[in-house]
Amino acid sequence: MTASETHRITELGTLKAIAHPLRMRLYRALFVARTATASQLADQVDEAVSLVSYHLRKLADGGLIEEAETQSADGRERWWQPSSYGFRIDEADVKDAPELAAASAAFGRTLSEQRAEMHARFLDERLTWSEAWRSASISSEWLPRLTAAELAALGAELEAVLQKYDQAARAAEAAGDTEGRENVAVHLHGFPYRP
Repeated sequence: MTASETHRITELGTLKAIAHPLRMRLYRALFVARTATASQLADQVDEAVSLVSYHLRKLADGGLIEEAETQSADGRERWWQPSSYGFRIDEADVKDAPELAAASAAFGRTLSEQRAEMHARFLDERLTWSEAWRSASISSEWLPRLTAAELAALGAELEAVLQKYDQAARAAEAAGDTEGRENVAVHLHGFPYRP
C-alpha cells in the first residue's frame, strides 16, 4: 500500500461489499491497525472470528484489502491489510447506473451513521480524555455560498491538508515517535442544501 493511492470503486459487487455495515467497521479497524488478523479484528468489533473471516474474504474479493506478510512465528494466522490508502466512488461511475447509484447511496448512509456514532461516542466519553484532547477536538459548521467548482476546489484542498498530516504522522510513527499519539477521526461534509 502506498500513502497516496486510492482504490476507485466502479463495480457493483465491490460497492455492495463495502456498503455492508460490519464490513465498513472492519475496513476502518484494519485501516487504523495497518495489519491485523481476523481474531484481532473480531475482538474490536465484538463478533465471532468465523463471521469476521467471512467478511474479510468479501472485502478481499472486492480488492479493498489483501493478505499481509505474516507477523506470527508459527505462520498459522492469516494477516490482512488495506490494499490501498483508501477508496473513492466517483459520481461519473454511478450516475447512469441505477444499481450502482442505489448501492452508493446505501454506502453513504452506512458511512454517515457510523461517523455519527463515532462522534456521539466521543461526546459521551469526552470527560475521560485529557484537557489537551478535549481542547484540541473540533466541531464546526460553516455555511458558505459557493459554486460547484468552488466546493470541488475546497474539497481537494482539505483532502491535501489531511493527507499531509496523515503522512507526517505515519512517518513519525515509523521512526518510533508514538508518544501522545491517538487515533483521530476527521469527518468533513460539503454538500448543497436548500433551507
